[in-house]
Amino acid sequence: MIPGYRNQGYDFTITSSTAYDQKWVYGRNIFENIDYLVDTVFANYLSRPGVRQPIFTSYCDGNRVTCDGLSQWGSQYLAQQGYSAIEIIRYFYGDDMYINTAEVISGVPSSYPGYALTIGSSGEKVLQLQNQLNRIARNYPAIPSVTADGIYGPATAEAVRTFQKIFNLPQTGITDYPTWYAISDIYVGVTRISEPG
Repeated sequence: MIPGYRNQGYDFTITSSTAYDQKWVYGRNIFENIDYLVDTVFANYLSRPGVRQPIFTSYCDGNRVTCDGLSQWGSQYLAQQGYSAIEIIRYFYGDDMYINTAEVISGVPSSYPGYALTIGSSGEKVLQLQNQLNRIARNYPAIPSVTADGIYGPATAEAVRTFQKIFNLPQTGITDYPTWYAISDIYVGVTRISEPG
């Protein structure tokens, strides 16, 4: 039994109503496009001048559940009118809202270089990518090992493409932000598996 209710000594109740908290169902599947979007915007967060912690924006569908924040159909209407993401955020939460990008994300060995790596790329980030792919390949042998030389050639692109196929990413052979994050995430996972307990 998972604790988390008032009768367990806690001062909150899990309602599974999006008007109050987030719904979580053990073992529930997720939509692949939502998973991709979360990985794409993972480093972005909202802030307001003078407020130290990131801003949590409540979200309601606007029909069955209403709240003082963003609504599904309201934001969709604004998007159809040509509003950008920050304009929609400011419409609901005020003109002093900003979208920021975290430079370092906890658990990721090294931050994204800021641009996609592809055939012809070279340098320290490519070398790191190659080393991580080679380590992941020990647990996922379908991923071909590559020469860790810091040069993004056809073999590295093929290893990336295979990784993308295994982990349900678009199979481009290009290391964009979602692919970089997924490789870093899996690398952390497989290296922790081998750590002594």
